[in-house]
Amino acid sequence: MMLSDRHKRFLIVDQGIVPTIFNFVLNGFICWALFRTAESVPLWSESSVGVDLLVTAFVLPFLTALIVSGIVSRELRAGKLPPLSSDQLPLSGWFKRSSFVRGLLLGICGVIFAAITLVWALDLGQAQPFTVSSFILFKAVWAGLLAMIFTPLVAWWALANASQFHQT
Repeated sequence: MMLSDRHKRFLIVDQGIVPTIFNFVLNGFICWALFRTAESVPLWSESSVGVDLLVTAFVLPFLTALIVSGIVSRELRAGKLPPLSSDQLPLSGWFKRSSFVRGLLLGICGVIFAAITLVWALDLGQAQPFTVSSFILFKAVWAGLLAMIFTPLVAWWALANASQFHQT
């Protein structure tokens, strides 16, 4: 399956690089707002590294699926992004899911494959409480990496789903 230059740019730049930077900044700011008055951030407690990473691993892909699906549909309707041709669509119908279901599935995957494994590794390594500044940087980088992985995937899935209704 060959993608057009516009599709490649959309997936790599618009839905790869831009969301990575956006999520780095946004999550760094949110982390600063939540933890700026703390002395340190423990691995486990009500306000902790573990809880924050688990929540972010679900919320980031979930909201990304809802937001990006709307953006893709709007771009297709406006003619700014061409739909995938019928021979570019996946052979199976797995891509024909609502943005809500896509978000739930990807949020669960984020928790299982990103957050649980990371928190488990930190716990196994007997991680000491983070300083606030180191946790802000850690969280910003981690959220940027999550966005770099999930956003292009969400965008492609939304593009495949929306393209079935916008065939030329």
